[in-house]
Amino acid sequence: MTVSEVMIQGGPDPEIGPEPRTGEVAGRSPMRIAMDRLLSDRVAMVCAGIVLVFVLIAIFAPLLCKLFGVEVRAGDPVTDTDSFNYPVIGPPNYGFTWEAPLGLEPNSGNDLLAEWFYGARTSLLVATVATVVSTVVGVVLGLIAGYSRGWGDRVVTFVTDLFLTLPFLLVAIAVSPMLVERWKENPAMLDNASLIALIVILSVFGWMGLARLIRGEVVSLREREFIEAARVLGMPTHRILFRELLPNLVAPIVVSFSLSLPATIAAEATLAYLGVGVTGRPSWGQTILRAQNWFDEYPLFLYAPIVGIVVLVFALNLLGDAIRDAFDPKSFR
Repeated sequence: MTVSEVMIQGGPDPEIGPEPRTGEVAGRSPMRIAMDRLLSDRVAMVCAGIVLVFVLIAIFAPLLCKLFGVEVRAGDPVTDTDSFNYPVIGPPNYGFTWEAPLGLEPNSGNDLLAEWFYGARTSLLVATVATVVSTVVGVVLGLIAGYSRGWGDRVVTFVTDLFLTLPFLLVAIAVSPMLVERWKENPAMLDNASLIALIVILSVFGWMGLARLIRGEVVSLREREFIEAARVLGMPTHRILFRELLPNLVAPIVVSFSLSLPATIAAEATLAYLGVGVTGRPSWGQTILRAQNWFDEYPLFLYAPIVGIVVLVFALNLLGDAIRDAFDPKSFR
């Protein structure tokens, strides 16, 4: 319970009116109203279902590979490709087969369905962890900057502006290979190092917008009565930040997270396409990079990862818009 709720309970007794009828807005919290609006949005529910399917694919990728009888990175160029490096079963030269529903990758003979399953896992893992980390950093720094009135606000604002001036792609292309270079002699560590480097880069460049948003919200809230009451009661600063202010910032945080997640997925695929992605594990971006030279003869090789990225990012964007509208009292959706 926040101080504002205590003050409300300790104030004069409100006038007792007629009990609200079932279904009226009165008596429901803003969070409950937003959730009811979100649940009544058919587009949001369809998009949530699509996102859930992708999440289940990412979680159960090994089980799905066993179910379809495919295996990741198990191709043999000698037995699975012909003299022209084309797969000996499946498209583009042969018909559909359950042995390889999406065909085999030229040159290597790796199964593309298994690559697609594990590519979804990589994209969602990287995007989710990076978005969570950047959200936590943005919220904490935004709270500190908005609540402090002196040097703390100036320092955080300066750091935020400094990171906003850095070109994301240029820094990513320059820094990630250097981080990976340190473990190049240890292939066992290189896989984890490239994954961690990618998450760190996406996290470092993903918190500034949310920090600015939270700072502005805190500036408008720090002079409110319930914050003044908390100060008068001698409540420690960290409790005022996380027990009083943070619950009032749930809506912008949820909206920011829902809109940042698809952007991070697209950024991960873009970096992987540019060669600044994970190594040693499947990735949609790396598959697109390898498939572009085979587009004329084998377009399915390129279409499969592109369809995955487009459908997932499109569903997440629509779901994020629906969440934003649900939390916006001015919206009429």
